[in-house]
This record gives sequence, structure tokens and C-alpha cells, in this order.
Amino acid sequence: MLWSVIDEGAAIHYAAVQRGTPVYSSDEVEVGKVDEVVDNYQEHILDGFVIETSDRRLVFADAPEVARTAEKAVTLTITAAAVAELPAPEKAAGNFEPSRGGRISRMLGGGWRRR
Repeated sequence: MLWSVIDEGAAIHYAAVQRGTPVYSSDEVEVGKVDEVVDNYQEHILDGFVIETSDRRLVFADAPEVARTAEKAVTLTITAAAVAELPAPEKAAGNFEPSRGGRISRMLGGGWRRR
């Protein structure tokens, strides 16, 4: 039986994964680093990860391609060769958050800003 030599640390919720966390393929090759966690906020489920590969490309790994999220690493269910074939992430409409504007600003529709 093969034992993993990757020090992943303890398992954590996907939302706690930090940008820059190493990403490993199922064949234990470091394929890049986490650039962004993509969350389906309405359903409270992982949509996937945007990964910056070692050649500085951004690719999107869909949730079924994520095997484990841990303190020190994200492990995928696919091989390094399959990671090389992943698509680029789609452009999103943008995220908005409440601004700290005053009461008048909020009444006039200025209570949100793009993140």
C-alpha cells in the first residue's frame, strides 16, 4: 500500500482554505496554488477552486474534482495530466457587499459596492 508523503494537516471546511494553499493532484504532484474559492452562497456548497498553475495559468477545478481540503493542502481527484486540461475560470458578474455609506446613501440605492 502506498502512503501519502504530503503533509496536508488537519481537514478543514472549504471556506477556510486560504489563497496560496498548495494544490496536489491525485498522483501527488503539486499542480499549483489556490487563487480563489468559488462558493455557491445560496445553497452553501462548494462550486470549485480557481487554481494558479505552476506556469501561471488560471484553471477551474469543479467541486467533484476536489477530494480533500486541509490546513496545508487541497487534494484533487484527478491526475496532474488532467489538471493541465482544465478550463480557464469563467468571468463572473462580480461580488457586491454592503457599503458603509450613510442613511441617505442607502436610501438612494448607494448601499452596495463591488468587491
